[in-house]
Amino acid sequence: MNYTRRELIAGLAASPLALAKAPYNPKLATQTVIWAQQFAQRKIATVAGLGEAVASIHRAGYHRVELMNSWLQGGALTKTRDLARQYKISCPIAYNGGVMHEQDAADNTIAATMAVAEALQSVGGEIISFNPSPKSKGASKTDDELDIQARNVNRLGEQLRGRGMRLFVHHHEPEMRDNAREWRHLLRNTDPKLMWVCMDTDWVMRGGQDVLVLLKECQGRLGSMHLRNSRDNVWLESLEAGQVDYPAVATYLKKNGFTGYLAVELYYAKETKVTRSVEENLRLSRLYAEKVFSVRA
Repeated sequence: MNYTRRELIAGLAASPLALAKAPYNPKLATQTVIWAQQFAQRKIATVAGLGEAVASIHRAGYHRVELMNSWLQGGALTKTRDLARQYKISCPIAYNGGVMHEQDAADNTIAATMAVAEALQSVGGEIISFNPSPKSKGASKTDDELDIQARNVNRLGEQLRGRGMRLFVHHHEPEMRDNAREWRHLLRNTDPKLMWVCMDTDWVMRGGQDVLVLLKECQGRLGSMHLRNSRDNVWLESLEAGQVDYPAVATYLKKNGFTGYLAVELYYAKETKVTRSVEENLRLSRLYAEKVFSVRA
């Protein structure tokens, strides 16, 4: 097989060896799902809450956000674009999801995700963080369904690459079941030039897997990490010490020259003891992440 000079350079840059030699330089961001939860609890539309959310993110000290897809739909898109410009906040990543293990549904998912991608590009973004939907009632996907899913993830990655964008694949707990069967299948059956990993450390822990083991397996393909923590299996109101050993994670990333995104992703369970505002919890989370990961927002 013949490769162009650009393809050879891109392949070398994505290799574990090249990544290990790169200087450690991650980019700290915050995910916006906590605001989706807040808007839902207060029964207000996304577009009505955006001003408060972005101003709060700005005061908490962040300069990058990972958007939920709802921030890029309808009237919210224009407002998101205006607020990002006003507060000088970049929006490199947007989160979306959908069924990929059934072909007809996957066709619709890919079309919808590409619409999100187009909207994201209009606010300066370049990465889709995508989560293939699980089966209902906790059922595991069959081998055939996993093969269909992998082919469709490659297809989505190819279409995003055609727009000059990248695909990061996120996971929740279902992908961690059966010794991370689904997660490992996607890693081994997708093109490294088309799909990178967004690792959610808390879901790895809840799925009974070892974060450091999975980090080693996806070395060279780790694009981002979602940062949240728990104590006694209850999500904490801010990012801090807990069941996920973040100092150990940070040591690994520093050793291997991680240059991707670290996204604080708060979300409150019913049992979470919330004693502070979202803004204060985001600020404290930023301070913790900056200290542990030796990074500045």
